[in-house]
Amino acid sequence: MPEPIIKLENVWKIYQLGKVELAALKGINLVIQPGSFVAIMGPSGSGKSTLLNIIGCLDTPTEGKVFLKGQDISLLSENQLAQIRGKTIGFIFQEFNLLPNLSALENVTLPMIFQGLSEDERKERGKGILIKVDLKDRIHHQPAELSGGERQRVAIARAFANNPEMVIADEPTGNLDSTTGKKIMEILTDFHKKEGKTIVVVTHDPHIAEYSKEIVNIKDGQIISNHLMASEVLWKK
Repeated sequence: MPEPIIKLENVWKIYQLGKVELAALKGINLVIQPGSFVAIMGPSGSGKSTLLNIIGCLDTPTEGKVFLKGQDISLLSENQLAQIRGKTIGFIFQEFNLLPNLSALENVTLPMIFQGLSEDERKERGKGILIKVDLKDRIHHQPAELSGGERQRVAIARAFANNPEMVIADEPTGNLDSTTGKKIMEILTDFHKKEGKTIVVVTHDPHIAEYSKEIVNIKDGQIISNHLMASEVLWKK
C-alpha cells in the first residue's frame, strides 16, 4: 500500500467555551490514500468543517495525531508545515475567496509566488490551468466581471496552481445553481481521473457525494460510516 497523504489517529478537537468544553471531534480515525476521491457528509454542526481543517493541516488536534505524507505535523515548525502544505494541498472554498482587485490570472498565480516560481513560469502555468477550466477568454477579468460559476472555476484553478497532490473542497457548489454545480464537479472529476489528483469534498448534498468513490459520514463529531461506492456506475459521466 502507498503511504497515505493524510492519516488521522484518534483525533479529538475540544473547544473551551468559558467553563464549558465542546468536543467538535471525538476520536476520529481516517486514512486518505493518494488518488482517492472522498466525500465527507454530515448535517450542520456535525464537525465537518473542523474535520476539514484538520485534514488540511490548517488546525491541530487537541488529542491524537495527524500525519501528512508520513510526517507527524506536531513535530513540524509553522514554517515547515506551511511549506509542505503549500506544495501538497490545495483548497477550494464555498465563498470563492478571490481578491477582488486582481484579475483571474493574478488570483491563480498568487500561491505560486510562495513556491519561488519566476513571473514567466507563474504566468505560463496560470494561463494553462485557466484554459483547463474553460476560462480562456476570462483570464484578464476581475472577479466582479465574472459569474458565480466562473469565479468558482478561478478558485479551482488557484487550488491546483502549485500542482498539489490533494485538493480539499468545502461545499464547492453551495452558492451555485445545480447546472453550474454539475460543471464544477465535472471539472474536479476530470482532475481526479486525468491527473490522478486526490480530491476531498465536504458537502451536505447527496448528489454531489455521488461523484466520489468513498463516502465518510460524520455526526456529532464521530464517523458513523465510511464506505466505498458500489461501482463507477454511480459516477456522473
